[in-house]
Amino acid sequence: MARVRVAGFAVSIDGFGAGPDQSRENPLGLRGPELHNWFYPTRSFQTMIGKEGGTEGVDDRFGRASMAGFGAFILGRNMFGPVRGDWPDDVWKGWWGDNPPYHAPTYILTHYPRPPIEMEGGTIFHFVTDGIESALTQAKAAAGDLDVKIGGGVSTVRQYLLAGAIDELHLVISPVLLGQGESLFAGIDLPGLGYRVTESVSTELATHVVLTR
Repeated sequence: MARVRVAGFAVSIDGFGAGPDQSRENPLGLRGPELHNWFYPTRSFQTMIGKEGGTEGVDDRFGRASMAGFGAFILGRNMFGPVRGDWPDDVWKGWWGDNPPYHAPTYILTHYPRPPIEMEGGTIFHFVTDGIESALTQAKAAAGDLDVKIGGGVSTVRQYLLAGAIDELHLVISPVLLGQGESLFAGIDLPGLGYRVTESVSTELATHVVLTR
């Protein structure tokens, strides 16, 4: 059965999934890139950016799995770009260039309508203005027998958690203290929502934890 999953979502030891002050220059917020130091050396990341080589092992295995088996993606607007308010034009098409890493229908949560954008490699950005339930319904229909990935950011994951829509979360706990930013679990009772730890694997760069309900 197709599932709704969060995968490869990095958080700091103090629970922040992004740094403060996101901007065009700092898409993950200040110091946000430090959360992903586990991923950058891996073969899966090097392949993603068109390079050869990279490390193998546990981090690479989880990195590859974080983008595999999905037929559709859901992203918050901040994950798509730094533009706020109504779209001033159609110039901004995401952080990733002409060939984003999704290669599937990708639904962007926003309050402001915009026509779909067809990118290279099979990614089509759809802009959903009528809420998280509508986005999930559309994503499930597009994904078919494959899973739907809630790709972030923090606010989007929190909304789907509180709606009881996420079946599994793979979190990557990075050995970083951010001190401030966007807190992933503040005020959320994960055991009360039915989640339990079903896997935990540590490497030199991170601890991979899978939560399932």
